[in-house]
Amino acid sequence: MYKIMTPGPTQVRENVRMARSRECTNPDLDPAFYEYYKETCELISELLFTRNEAFILDGEGILGLEAACASLTEQGDKVLVVDNGIYGKGFADFVTMYGGQVTYYTAPYTKAIDLDEFEKYLENNHDFKYATLVHCDTPSGVLNPVEEMSRMLHRYGIMTIVDSVSGMFGEPIHVDEGQIDILCGGSQKALSAPPGLTFVTVSEKAMKTMEKRKTPIASFYANILVFKDYYKNQWFPYTMPISDIYGLRTALENVKAEQNSMWDRHAKMGEMTRTAVQEMGLELYLENGYSNTVTVIKVPEGMKASDILETMKKDYHIMIAGSFDVLTGQVIRIGHMGENANEDDVKETLEALKHTLEKLRS
Repeated sequence: MYKIMTPGPTQVRENVRMARSRECTNPDLDPAFYEYYKETCELISELLFTRNEAFILDGEGILGLEAACASLTEQGDKVLVVDNGIYGKGFADFVTMYGGQVTYYTAPYTKAIDLDEFEKYLENNHDFKYATLVHCDTPSGVLNPVEEMSRMLHRYGIMTIVDSVSGMFGEPIHVDEGQIDILCGGSQKALSAPPGLTFVTVSEKAMKTMEKRKTPIASFYANILVFKDYYKNQWFPYTMPISDIYGLRTALENVKAEQNSMWDRHAKMGEMTRTAVQEMGLELYLENGYSNTVTVIKVPEGMKASDILETMKKDYHIMIAGSFDVLTGQVIRIGHMGENANEDDVKETLEALKHTLEKLRS
């Protein structure tokens, strides 16, 4: 077995694994499970500092992103896609497949969005139904000021979808203060539950927009609106993955128990990792906007990312990650989010990386 120090999936605590082994009821028919699901959704909203309703969907984080776009987009809608990362640009695929017209706001992949420049852009470019933003763009590790950006967009009446799958619970995110209409999260990142679930918080404005559509949402599974009256009607649109939700609930309770120190722990591990890799003579990919959930490192001259990853696994039984798309082969990534963000595992990973580089240079 490998120690997984990747930027998701992450290590899973024993109490989360045990929660998933609980005896199952029939989630479609048992009123007690509707209460349990509702309470779990309310806990999500509480931890994300919002009065907006939350829904848990049966699918990995990508489902939440697609469902958000599918639920808001109608044919010909103008959508602003903020592109300063691979996942940021990738939002366009979901927008266009449901008939939206994309305008990109493109910025360097090595920096967080500059708020002054973004505000100047919006002064002359604000004819959009909604905008898509990424909190932490995992392939590059860049952290964007999405709360400030969302508030700017709201001043022009533009709704916002924010991907915080690999940001939330490792970096602060306040949905109501940020006026975020749909926030998307996932189970397998800093929350440290197994992969398989996504969840969204949905503002009243976003829900009313879905209800007032001229055309039906062009999906059943990637559709937030079908969850709207689940509790009143005691009806889920599909059978909920009960064991996954038991595990998710326990992971959320772990977060709540640690909430006051959680961000400090991530900040400490992020700073320690960035400092250590630079002391090894390595170069960080980013110029600014460092996330405390993942550190992205340029592959040293004369080495291959694949060799570093394979040596880490083979000789030290530690799994870190490469990247993909335009960053394929250029960087390696260490995930220090959720259960990964502890001093012992981070130090062991950094020590293994140091020895790996020495071996590959010899």
